[in-house]
Amino acid sequence: MGGAAAMAVGAGLAGCASPQSRESAVTGVAAGPEFDRSLRSKVKTVVVIYAENRSFNNLFGDFPGVERPLAAVKPEDYTQRDRDGSVLPKLPAVPGGWLLKDQTVDGVSYKAGQQYQTNLPNAPFALKGPHGENLPLSLVTHDLWHVFYQNQMQINGGKNDKFVAWADSAGFTMGHYANTSYDLRMWDLASEYVLCDNFFQGAFGGSFLNHQYLIAATPPVYADPAGSIAKFQIATTVSGRPDDPNLKPLEVSPRSAMEGIPKFGPSALTPPETLASGRTVSYAVNTMMPPFAPTIYPLKADGVVDFTLDSNAMAVPPQTHEHIGDKLDKRGVGWAWYAGAFQQTLEMHGKNLTDGTPVIPNFQYHHQPFNYFANLGPGTASRAQHLRDGGLGDDESTNRFLADARAGRLPAVTFYKPQGNLNMHAGYADVASGDRHIVHAVKALRASPQWENMVVVITVDENGGWWDHVAPPKGDRWGPGTRVPAIVVSPFAKKGYVDHTIYDTASILRLVTRVYDLEPLDGVRSRDEAMRARGQAPMGDLTNALNLA
Repeated sequence: MGGAAAMAVGAGLAGCASPQSRESAVTGVAAGPEFDRSLRSKVKTVVVIYAENRSFNNLFGDFPGVERPLAAVKPEDYTQRDRDGSVLPKLPAVPGGWLLKDQTVDGVSYKAGQQYQTNLPNAPFALKGPHGENLPLSLVTHDLWHVFYQNQMQINGGKNDKFVAWADSAGFTMGHYANTSYDLRMWDLASEYVLCDNFFQGAFGGSFLNHQYLIAATPPVYADPAGSIAKFQIATTVSGRPDDPNLKPLEVSPRSAMEGIPKFGPSALTPPETLASGRTVSYAVNTMMPPFAPTIYPLKADGVVDFTLDSNAMAVPPQTHEHIGDKLDKRGVGWAWYAGAFQQTLEMHGKNLTDGTPVIPNFQYHHQPFNYFANLGPGTASRAQHLRDGGLGDDESTNRFLADARAGRLPAVTFYKPQGNLNMHAGYADVASGDRHIVHAVKALRASPQWENMVVVITVDENGGWWDHVAPPKGDRWGPGTRVPAIVVSPFAKKGYVDHTIYDTASILRLVTRVYDLEPLDGVRSRDEAMRARGQAPMGDLTNALNLA
């Protein structure tokens, strides 16, 4: 299941238990009680900065020392195939062009609706502007599909040869930035610390599911979907099976990528299935809204979305399975999720502009995974303690995360979600602004009294629809998906190191679990067991990026 190819993987440690000697031998990661004691005595704060929507190739494909550089790919690594399996004669034109609105950078005008490079061969290409210049990182480009089923269909069993076929952005998915080595500040961070070049998004698809995976390693559950207001959001797979990774195209869908974008029906929920407990459920795998404010829906007096109204069909009922915060609470370990523009969005909830459209600041409701859980709902002490406003921009007088970082007030486990225009998501944010903000955040962390015992993990939630040539390892039904960049910044980070260990988003959970001696989440354990059953070592826990000697 899952559509990703199996591959022999080197991985680190899983959970908090001592690793098997076979796994340790495969990875070369220090193992055993002595290493755990050193890890736990030295690491006191783990910070996760979670940005958006960039494949590894898109920003770091030719970083020095990577195991499989983009410059070395051969035709068999990149040639894209059409929906029927035939080789595409060239890259199809991009609907809507590179940009959706006119923009000016350094005196150069970039017009919307234009494809600056035309008749592109069937191959990856460096993004260029209208005069042949490298496309600036400060432009907001066209967005690309990044959805659960299509991501698996693009990966195509690990061949990564149907990204163009199952995209809404045609050949644009094959583009990458050629100017990152001198224009991307995070490139400098990666050069100083550790770049992980085999780090894969934990779940197939988009931001919603990967945020859920970051904190719980499993999708949200929707009970009795066929009898619910969300019944029209249930996906139709080719086989009809709940675990089929192939979404069925509509009859009117173009047969070839050269003829237009594919067309599909709804796919927010998987087809219903009956669990061993007797419950019938679907899993929420594409964007659905939280049941609590901030959300796009009006709320009842108790602060919860009304799940009897058909108009609220894209909200997920409050979730009750365990998340990483629950595991930390059991150990008495402090934690918090800081979200940029969170308080501003709460204050604007329900307000409309003069034309009647909702006021939406630089904030994405479905990027706030803890806001889907019943035990963090309105009025709970846990919500007040753990869900915090990240403030606005780089101003430490309004950005609580930056202020708490510099003052040494961060909880032991801290997640930071930058506000929308600073998260690097194509379609509404540029790379340069997010890059600048993230490096600013790292400067605040390095100035913190907590820095000497800190590990910072900087990554993105998913690939954003951008192509990557490295096959994801076979995990379980939910992923992992496409390779994404990840940087480990710490006084303990190996200096100037490219870590080839196989990781996924839940490797962050594995690290937290090991540092604080937690019980592993069921989803993490399940993926590890699935990999062991196939003779693979499970994913690493990021300790190979650290030098604790």
